[in-house]
Amino acid sequence: MRLPRVPRPRSLAGQLFGMQAVLIAVLVAGYALFTYVSDRSQAEDAAARQATAVARSVADAPSVREAIRTANPTKTLQPYALQVQRDTDVDFITIMNPQGIRWTHPDKRLIGKHFLGHIGPALKGVSFTETYTGSLGASVRAVTPVYDDGVIVGLVSAGIKVEVITSRVQDQVTALIGVAAGALALGGLGTYVINARLRRSTHGMNAGELSRMHDYHQAALHAVREGLLMLDGQYRVALINDGGRELLGVSGDVVGHSVAELGLPAPLTGALLSAEPRVDEVHLTETGVLVVNTSPVSGGERRGTVVTLRDVTELQSLMGELDSERGFTQALRSQAHEAANRLHTVVSLIELGRAEEAVDFATSELELAQALTDQVVSAVSEPVLAALLLGKAAQANERGVELVVSEDSAIDDGLLPDSLPARDLVTVLGNLIDNAVDAAQGTVRARVTVTAFTDADGLVLRVADTGAGVDPAHAEAVFQRGWSTKPAGPGGRGLGLALVRQAVARHEGTLTVAEAAGGGAEFEVRLPLPTVGSAEAPVPSAGERATAAPVQDPRAAQHALPGGDV
Repeated sequence: MRLPRVPRPRSLAGQLFGMQAVLIAVLVAGYALFTYVSDRSQAEDAAARQATAVARSVADAPSVREAIRTANPTKTLQPYALQVQRDTDVDFITIMNPQGIRWTHPDKRLIGKHFLGHIGPALKGVSFTETYTGSLGASVRAVTPVYDDGVIVGLVSAGIKVEVITSRVQDQVTALIGVAAGALALGGLGTYVINARLRRSTHGMNAGELSRMHDYHQAALHAVREGLLMLDGQYRVALINDGGRELLGVSGDVVGHSVAELGLPAPLTGALLSAEPRVDEVHLTETGVLVVNTSPVSGGERRGTVVTLRDVTELQSLMGELDSERGFTQALRSQAHEAANRLHTVVSLIELGRAEEAVDFATSELELAQALTDQVVSAVSEPVLAALLLGKAAQANERGVELVVSEDSAIDDGLLPDSLPARDLVTVLGNLIDNAVDAAQGTVRARVTVTAFTDADGLVLRVADTGAGVDPAHAEAVFQRGWSTKPAGPGGRGLGLALVRQAVARHEGTLTVAEAAGGGAEFEVRLPLPTVGSAEAPVPSAGERATAAPVQDPRAAQHALPGGDV
């Protein structure tokens, strides 16, 4: 058995249309009724004034007073009354004596009979009007006295039939009905047009559905962890959820403000103000790395933009570590091949009966590897930085670049506080070294020099290369996301130095670039430390920085801890 379908409630637009149509109909009907009653009342008043004027004119006529003095007033007054009646467009004029006996009447048979109606006020000298049903039917009549030397010698009554008044109003009512019908039709048409537009705007939903949608909308905005930003057609903030406020670092009531007023980084502001959609664009803020997607909202015209924001700071860090591990793997594969060659050499020397030479060869290789490891660890005993330097030395060697650690470097284990995470150090130094290796690769004497020490101001990290250097005009641009002198690769370029500046700014440090002593570029990072264990360590001069301990063999990387740039 099929259950009967429950009828869907009418849409909000339909409900409003019905309510407005009824309201307009009631207003028009009420106005029409009021106008009809008012017009009828005005018509009756006009008839009363007309009858009064005619009656007084007759009563004041000298010929009427003269006729009343004669023995047969009817002979003179009857023709006169009928003539005035025709000229003034009234239905009757009755002239009577003070006792109410008619001298004139439209119906000659009623002459000499008593007047039907009230005459009392007129006998007292007061003219009055009334609606009364007499011998000719209902009429609006006026009664006024006739004076002769101050004495009331007769009465005059003039009247207009009610049916005549009704016919006069009928013409006005017909016009009124036409106007009312036109007003109703026009109001209905206007209401239909407005509600059709409302129906499109509300997608035919009723009030209950709109209320539920609003509740779901609010719940979804607060539940979604991703940032959501909605801009209107003038790029003002129309809506922003909690995640969007957190990721963009904005507070307060920003709804209604332009995107340009939010204080966001210039590249991110430009992406939000762009009319073109953006797909998975990476942008840096002061606190993290965001993936931005924008999509215009259009319905025949541009209505705004929907922006989604995802925090990929942690993901970007893991990707950097993965890239570093991949580099280490490649270095270890190369070292394994080289170690196999050396092992074959030792075996061959033994087979040739040159055991002592085989021992000397193997011992020298081990001593060299240990010496290199000891050299780096003695200069930088902080384990994360030491592992990073050993790993980067192996990677640089694979690319034909010599990485050296300055003799002035000195960072003891445990010196760095917990407020400076190892991941941030890897981000800063790893990206600076990668950038320097890229710049130095292919030069005549490809070399990267790393200096790390602490002084009274905090931690100092310097990375110099033998590349082409940085144009002073681009000293600020190199730290912008997307800026690079090299062609973009599959993953894009120009992110490393931007991440370095972000990490440095997060710890309220400074990042500068200048020309290195031997040519190329030198990047310097200064990070304030709450407690500095080697405050008396001198800042190396340009000449001292030229003296460096080369890390010549990448095999030391096999003893290093995993690390890399992010």
